[in-house]
Amino acid sequence: MSSVAVLTQESFNEHRSGLVAEQAGDEEAPAYKDAFPPLPEKAASPEGTQEPVNAWTSKIRPLKSSVITQVFHVPLEERKYKDINQFGEGDQAKVCVDIMHKTGAHLELSMAKDQGLSIMVSGKLDAVMKARKEIVSRLQTQASATVAIPKEHHRFVIGKNGEKLQELELKTATKIQIPRPDDPSNHIKISGTKEGLEKAKHEILLISAEQDKRAVERVNIDKVFHPFITGAYNKLVADMMQETGARINVPPPSVNKTEIVITGEKEQVALAVAMIKKIYEGKKNATTIAVEVKKSQHKYVIGPKGNTLQEILEKTGVSVEIPPPDSNSETVILRGEPDRLGQALTEVYAKANSYTVSSVVAPSWLHRFIIGKKGQNLAKITQQMPKVHIEFTEGEDKITLEGPTKDMQMVQSQMEAIVTDLVSRMDYMEISVDPRFHRHLIGKGGANINRIKDLHKVSVRIPPDNEKSHLIRIEGDPQGVQEASKELLELASRMENERTKDLIIEQRFHRAIIGQKGEKIKDVRDKFPEVIINFPDPAAKSDIVQLRGPRNEVEKCSKFMAKMVADMVENGFFLSVPIFKQFHKNIIGKGGANIKKIREETNTRIDLPAENSNSEMIVITGKKENCEAARIRILSIQKELVLRDIADEYGGVMVSFPRSGANSDKVTLKGAKDCVEAAKKRMLEIIEDLVSSQGFTNLFMTDFPREAYPKRAVLLIPLPCKSFRFLLFQLPGSFSNQPPGFFFPSSPAEAAVQENGEANGEMVEEPAAPVDPTAPRKCDVIVLSGRKERCEAAVEALKALVPVTTEVEVPFELHRYIIGQKGSGIRKMMDEFEVNIQVPAPELQSDIISITGLANHLDRAKEGLLERVKELTAEQEDRSLRSFKLTITVDPKYHPKIIGRKGAIITNIRTEHDVNIQFPDKNDDNQDQITITGYEHKATAARDAIQAIVDELEEMISEDITLDARVHARIIGARGKGIRKIMDEFKVDLRFPQPGAADPNQVFVTGRPELVDEAIDHLLNLEEEYVSTLGGRERGSSKGFVVREAPWQTGSEKAPDMSSSEDFPSFGAPVAATNKASPWGPKRF
Repeated sequence: MSSVAVLTQESFNEHRSGLVAEQAGDEEAPAYKDAFPPLPEKAASPEGTQEPVNAWTSKIRPLKSSVITQVFHVPLEERKYKDINQFGEGDQAKVCVDIMHKTGAHLELSMAKDQGLSIMVSGKLDAVMKARKEIVSRLQTQASATVAIPKEHHRFVIGKNGEKLQELELKTATKIQIPRPDDPSNHIKISGTKEGLEKAKHEILLISAEQDKRAVERVNIDKVFHPFITGAYNKLVADMMQETGARINVPPPSVNKTEIVITGEKEQVALAVAMIKKIYEGKKNATTIAVEVKKSQHKYVIGPKGNTLQEILEKTGVSVEIPPPDSNSETVILRGEPDRLGQALTEVYAKANSYTVSSVVAPSWLHRFIIGKKGQNLAKITQQMPKVHIEFTEGEDKITLEGPTKDMQMVQSQMEAIVTDLVSRMDYMEISVDPRFHRHLIGKGGANINRIKDLHKVSVRIPPDNEKSHLIRIEGDPQGVQEASKELLELASRMENERTKDLIIEQRFHRAIIGQKGEKIKDVRDKFPEVIINFPDPAAKSDIVQLRGPRNEVEKCSKFMAKMVADMVENGFFLSVPIFKQFHKNIIGKGGANIKKIREETNTRIDLPAENSNSEMIVITGKKENCEAARIRILSIQKELVLRDIADEYGGVMVSFPRSGANSDKVTLKGAKDCVEAAKKRMLEIIEDLVSSQGFTNLFMTDFPREAYPKRAVLLIPLPCKSFRFLLFQLPGSFSNQPPGFFFPSSPAEAAVQENGEANGEMVEEPAAPVDPTAPRKCDVIVLSGRKERCEAAVEALKALVPVTTEVEVPFELHRYIIGQKGSGIRKMMDEFEVNIQVPAPELQSDIISITGLANHLDRAKEGLLERVKELTAEQEDRSLRSFKLTITVDPKYHPKIIGRKGAIITNIRTEHDVNIQFPDKNDDNQDQITITGYEHKATAARDAIQAIVDELEEMISEDITLDARVHARIIGARGKGIRKIMDEFKVDLRFPQPGAADPNQVFVTGRPELVDEAIDHLLNLEEEYVSTLGGRERGSSKGFVVREAPWQTGSEKAPDMSSSEDFPSFGAPVAATNKASPWGPKRF
């Protein structure tokens, strides 16, 4: 049989109240020899005699080993494996090895004479118990049984975190299966050996029988009578719990429940119910009176944390009922004895009128000046009158004051004085500025606006971008406000007049415009100081030069730079002159004298082909008239050399060409007949070679006699003159050997010169003809000269280089995304596809984007642009889908629970469902609305997750218990570690009273009903443990330890001196030898 020690409620109450200590104090003190028995003598006992047994020897117990050994016997009929031939091997051996691995215990098997199995298990206690359970379940045949106990007792069999159930299974070596909470069955199934089954059934029935002794009673009493049952500051209900030993749970005022729950032993519960009903019967016919009190004064009647109501209840015994905050009613009901109602009514009016609310008129823009930096202005007032509350409401031209009536007059006068002073010396102004200039007014890192604020000693409020407001508010000293507004308007006007313009300048000119060490561009910037000139990065290979500044200055700078480029283009005119290869050295002259002289006199650059090149072309670059002069000089040298060669070769034949301007194509040869014929034949051969080199058969010989060779072939290619700049710098290098000559007219004026008869620097006579309006203009014509096959190849190459423009339709709202931040998006596409992309100005609201570039680049660019449009459309659609919003109505009291500790729960929901969840702001009218933004299905899933939490919270109950305030700190633990552990274990929420609370012992437990009960039991156990510790300390410190018949009482010895190191030596400290008698008896060392 086992004995059970029962702690009754009475003994528990006595223990808590210290009665046990007092009773112990009244008992007779123990004798000194009983309390301090003498040590055994050091000398050995005579042989054959036993050492006398005394208190020391009888109480000394040997240390227990941590390793234990137990033997278990399995009868033959209960053995699972009965094959004797396989003893020590087979499945049985494998099971034993597995058990040793799982539990860490050591198993030894032996066979008894009756074929039963004996198993010796060695190891630590917990390992042996686990091994025993495994042996019974795996080596012994199993039986099963069921035991029926009330469903509400099941949780006590399971215990906290299942610890009780595990203990039972280990203790009885059985498997216990308890029905799930949603299963209505009350049968518990047990499987194991017969012996284990009986033990397990017995233990379960004991647990159920113990719970049968407890009772739960629920009493419904109108909530208006609850204050009489709890009493002021919950003192009455605490006294009832102390007296009856039952736990009484009265719903707090904030919970709209009428049910009072009493738990404990049946007798205790019955007594508590009788006491509660008695109070109710005495108060249910109490007198009530209704009085009107302004709604604004209700909070003064309630007081902080309801303390004022408790104070009135304690003084008068009258309950004061205040309508809820969301009610418009101003009726306050007093309930109690008729003779006490008058006193209570006086208290209510006194509390209601103890505070006054008033307001001070002050423009809302002055509020922050009244408050001062970091509230320093208000701090002076609030320090003097700490009970006065000053409230500023945004957008309202008043300040609300609230506080004790006696302090209000002084505070109001001070506030009015401050407002009057500020109104007299402060002013404000609102100016309208386009929101797109706001960020420029602010400047980088707020540099501009901070400078203005500091300079003029004003405050400037620029509305955020999402407000899209034009109004900028300036507040401060009147003069400073005027100056700051003037400066801001000037900046805005300058920015409004500011223009950005892109100049298309070929990259090859950039270095020339910038100049060495930036000297030339510095001159330009000095000439136009208000214009910012930005050149592209050389690696970007961009032709766009950006000008930004005032509109007029940008236009002037643009024209100036265009003229610079035009001069560079003019100086870049070039001509190709065909000169026989053998005469190139004569053109150069000795030591380069001839070519140097021509270059200096004509101010041109003359480039000759390399000696190993087959090209005969000499290229002249410079101004057009200078190039013509250089060409004439070079051709005259060749003419002289040709005539000299003919004269030398054919006996001094003289060759005469027609005079310049004569309309004749005859060349006269003079000399010996044979020599003239030979010279004529040679000249015709030269002409034939020249004709074949041009690829044309129809050549005009008009200029041949004069120049010694006919005019080269000419091809006219009609092209828009705006395309010439592309061709000038993209001509293929396949014409390096004898390339055709190119002439690009640079302007319509130049074309006019050509129309008067000049083409490629040479005069041609053309018959007058009517102008065909459909014919291409001369400025749109490129002239090529050279061999026929090379000219045709050049034509094809030029056509391939002619830029083409195509248009792509792109929705206007996508244009800004295509351009990108500061144009980064469009620049990237232009660089990637080597095209120019023109986006229409925003004011045009056009959907057409133009792409200009080479034909073979346009397709890629168009595909890239359309692909980008597709991406942006998809992003826009996705953004639209992600912007789905729904709201869920949740009581604000649940918001902290949904958010979780440090936002853990709401962050998890946001991450899991990829949504944004917005809780209402403090000033929001709809405090119960939670907004979820994201994809519709994900927002719905997030809403369901939140609703599941709310549903679970609504199922929870809140019970308040009385815990000794002295143990609160120990239960909470260091940095809340203890209370967090309890809340995590029992899945409940605990709220301890704040300092100054009406009832410092009241603790609220919130959670699911079954978990709340478990948590309350745990808390009460902790309270009992901690209170007993506190009580032991108090009792020990009051009287100390007292003995009778001590040596210093019966003899002449003195009592030991507690301050003496000799009477009470420290451990390990040396003790000086002395012959002095000791109160402890003779020394034995």
